[in-house]
Amino acid sequence: MLVGILLIWFYRVTHHTVILVGGGGEEEEEEGMRWARIGLFMAELWFGFYWILTQSVRWNPIRRSTSKDKLAQRYGSDMPGVDIFVCTADPHAEPPSLVVSTVLSVMAYDYPPEKLNVYLSDDGGSILTFYALWEAARFAKHWLPFCRKYNVEPRSPAAYFSPLDASQDSCSGGNGDAAAKEWLSVKDLYEEMANRIDSAVTLGKIPEEVKAYHKGFSEWNFSISPKDHHPIVQIMIDGKDANAVDNTAVRLPTLVYMAREKRPQYHHNFKAGAMNALVRIPHKGVISGQQQPIILNVDCDMYSNNSESIKDALCFFLDEERGQNIGYVQYPQNYNNITQSDLYGNSLTVINEVELPGLDYWGGPLYIGTGCFHRREILCGRRYSRDYTEDWRRGAQRQAGESVEKLEERAKPLATCTYELNTQWGNEIGLKYGCAVEDVITGLLIQCRGWKSIYFNPPRKGFLGVAPTTMAQTLLQHKRWSEGTSKYFSPSTVPSCLVTERSGISLFPKVTSLWFIPFTYVMVGRHIYSLVEALRCGCTFNGWWNGQRMWMIRRITSYLYGSIDTVVKMLGLSKMAFAITTKVSDEDASKRYEQDVMEFGYSSPMLVIISTVALLNIVCLVGGLFRLVLGWGVAAWDAYLIQVILCGMIVAINMPIYDALFFRKDKGNIPPSVTFTSLAFVLLLCAIPLM
Repeated sequence: MLVGILLIWFYRVTHHTVILVGGGGEEEEEEGMRWARIGLFMAELWFGFYWILTQSVRWNPIRRSTSKDKLAQRYGSDMPGVDIFVCTADPHAEPPSLVVSTVLSVMAYDYPPEKLNVYLSDDGGSILTFYALWEAARFAKHWLPFCRKYNVEPRSPAAYFSPLDASQDSCSGGNGDAAAKEWLSVKDLYEEMANRIDSAVTLGKIPEEVKAYHKGFSEWNFSISPKDHHPIVQIMIDGKDANAVDNTAVRLPTLVYMAREKRPQYHHNFKAGAMNALVRIPHKGVISGQQQPIILNVDCDMYSNNSESIKDALCFFLDEERGQNIGYVQYPQNYNNITQSDLYGNSLTVINEVELPGLDYWGGPLYIGTGCFHRREILCGRRYSRDYTEDWRRGAQRQAGESVEKLEERAKPLATCTYELNTQWGNEIGLKYGCAVEDVITGLLIQCRGWKSIYFNPPRKGFLGVAPTTMAQTLLQHKRWSEGTSKYFSPSTVPSCLVTERSGISLFPKVTSLWFIPFTYVMVGRHIYSLVEALRCGCTFNGWWNGQRMWMIRRITSYLYGSIDTVVKMLGLSKMAFAITTKVSDEDASKRYEQDVMEFGYSSPMLVIISTVALLNIVCLVGGLFRLVLGWGVAAWDAYLIQVILCGMIVAINMPIYDALFFRKDKGNIPPSVTFTSLAFVLLLCAIPLM
């Protein structure tokens, strides 16, 4: 492949010097033709550079395993405490019933409950989310002992009781009618809780009689909006209280609700700001009573799928020989709602199975914002030093006899808008501000301070989340991921046949030329290698094919928009924004997703780009074939075969787009306004060479 890429570059430089000097080639070329060649050459240069980068993570992938039995033998009851952070921001985009299922899954870890402290950050400051957490705190008294007794996996009740999860059919720790009766009892309790929460969200308010059961509801007696509210800290379960036990008299983990202060005149720095507020409150030992040395953060839709993930992560941190320089342990981002054909290319299978293990060899993976165990000190700005030794038993003990109310009042100043003013928070301390992908740049900063990271992908996935189920959700998510990172868009999706049809000049070597070989080899070899790699990682052929389509679509939409937004923000022409990917879709859209039918159903500039490129390719393919057969003759195939094949591949991969443009009648089709706009652009582009 490398030889083929180098030969392609050599061909461009030696056969089309007009690209570099603007003239002096074998034939005089029009201005438009020269720019077409320059664009194509730049795309080929970038493809080669990108291929070299991606090959570097395939040379020596690292696969890791742990020995949790040795961990327990060596440390026993002296294992460190863990603070767990769950972040949410909008009860309508991120349903509270989904959020609390994630919270319950991390509360139910197979780990001493007195060493667990779970914090939910609600950046929307919604009483609906608080109500859901209050319901979850009550349900936890039944759910946690049920999980322990029957060794339940996964420990998210939404996932466990889902019809799609086969594990619900049996309780591994028991048998007979008693186990079945208990299973049904807990299932009924969960469904009743979920129905109450969903009903409150639908109505937009909670039952008035509920407000008398917890003092925290009084926080919403004041005027509150998602972007303008006072700090709220409520301890739902105080793990230090001897009376905070489940229905089998076992201690419950600490559970805390936090909504940091937001005011219009202060920039709140999105998720990074929420995470930094979460880091501060436990760091001061206000609520948990001690500064737990390990932090786990998860997104609100990314539930724990493996109850022993904490022990797995600690095997790396507590390793006496190689654990001292480990800053964080990153689990892969997996989803539980991917269809068999991976319609929107969201499975990340090759990234998780090939590229992240490869990065582990080069010093560790990126921090991807969820499913990550951190050494607390790295989030507080500490640089790696060989002399540094972690005290896993350290901790500032809480003052005896302090009431919950006093603890909450002590914590609130740490969550105010003004706390970070004139400090290093967001710069040298905590997650870094100034970028929508705060996780990536924070991980890079940690590695620049000398710390290593670990990628761990156990046979049973550590975390599972909800993937986007519509085109709009997918493009929005990738646009956000691409802002500030090295994603790229590809100009090669603009058809070369458009130039050829109007100029009669080929952009590629003739079939009878020896230079045809490297172009063909690279084109075919790249796709065969990609297909084999995907199949080895567990993908299907349809999944790989859909992934190729989505790569093309994302390059000309999400990554293009993300790149433009990044440049504009760097120039100071606009402010950074953070768009939340909604975790809900209507019933009809969900059915179409399960049937592997792409969901459009909206008008947007991104959809116009997608439709225009698809239409332009099919127009050029038909026009080019017509002129080859009737105008230029069969002999012209020698010169234009590569361009016809490229254009034909893009047409083939865009078949669902044509279906949505002209044939589908459901609500998920492409709106007529987008179709007419795209057709107008195609006509304009086809007319340009005639002017």
